[in-house]
Amino acid sequence: MNKNHYVAIMAGGIGSRFWPKSRVGYPKQFLDILNTGKSLIQWTYERFANFIPAENIFVVTSEEYTSIVQEQLPALPTDNIVAEPSRKNTAPCIAYISFKVLAKDPDATMIIAPADHLILDNAAFEATCAKAIDFVERNDALVTLGIKPTYPNTGYGYIQHEANSEEDHLFKVRTFTEKPNLELAKTFLLSGDFLWNAGIFIWKADTIINRFEKHQPEMFEVFATEKDKYNTGEEKEAIDRIYPLCTSVSIDYAIMEKAENVYVIPSSFGWSDLGTWASAYDNLEKDYLGNAVAGDKVMVVDATQCMISAPHDKLLVLQGLDDFIVVDTTDVLLICKKDKEQEIKEYVAEVKRNIGDKYL
Repeated sequence: MNKNHYVAIMAGGIGSRFWPKSRVGYPKQFLDILNTGKSLIQWTYERFANFIPAENIFVVTSEEYTSIVQEQLPALPTDNIVAEPSRKNTAPCIAYISFKVLAKDPDATMIIAPADHLILDNAAFEATCAKAIDFVERNDALVTLGIKPTYPNTGYGYIQHEANSEEDHLFKVRTFTEKPNLELAKTFLLSGDFLWNAGIFIWKADTIINRFEKHQPEMFEVFATEKDKYNTGEEKEAIDRIYPLCTSVSIDYAIMEKAENVYVIPSSFGWSDLGTWASAYDNLEKDYLGNAVAGDKVMVVDATQCMISAPHDKLLVLQGLDDFIVVDTTDVLLICKKDKEQEIKEYVAEVKRNIGDKYL
């Protein structure tokens, strides 16, 4: 393991598309979505602990989740749990942890990764990260990992790359595209030069901070003015003061779409962002009628292609449904067609408007 290699696991989201199992107070990254016996963040931590020094693994999360992170990752040093005072999307989160890591180690190389992704082939993932780390340590470059698409998914962002590689399996990025409609997604798939955006980034800490200075000078200034406070007893007070000054913006929009030195590695390591119940369905074992069942006391009668999640101590009998999501919790029951899963966020907003926050 290299002492200059770091990882920042982003774990501050609320996972609203996994509602009602994922709640504001206990979101999906802390849940055992796939009935494996471990939460998504535990799998992510263990994946990186195989090749990143334990003391160099950081988790960036909301203040309200720090105790959950401590409970689920007891091997993680308490000082490596980085608390955001408010949700500001990924750009401020990444700026903060990059400044913090650079203050600790001027030679730091960083991997930035979400806490809630599924990766089935850890060896291939580690090899891909090693290739990216080697490239950014030799070049002034930002690298992202792109997943070779297998079907026209409309829930992912896409990365278009140049036809010819800069070096072995590394391509310069041409464009980023947010979630496309179905026809556009089909065109992307046929073109052969578009990849799913995995939201996993590799760069030198000083490289990304230089890009913040160039492309987001106001945000850079906010964090740079407090650079003497990082990794000291004064850090929390400084962050609490400056975080509200940051614009809420994604790293893709803030930096990656603007920077000129962005590269992508087309990757295949059994990736899913587990962003929706249908993605969980794709990764769970099915019965002979194509139903994916998460729950010990679920009885299925004449139902097909359903995603079913229920508490382990609760009996659920399901009859006659085809291609539905059925999620039962202690206080909420969701029944939704699988092809309407992208609308679950809208249902959550409607619940908040009409009933309040109790069920969120």
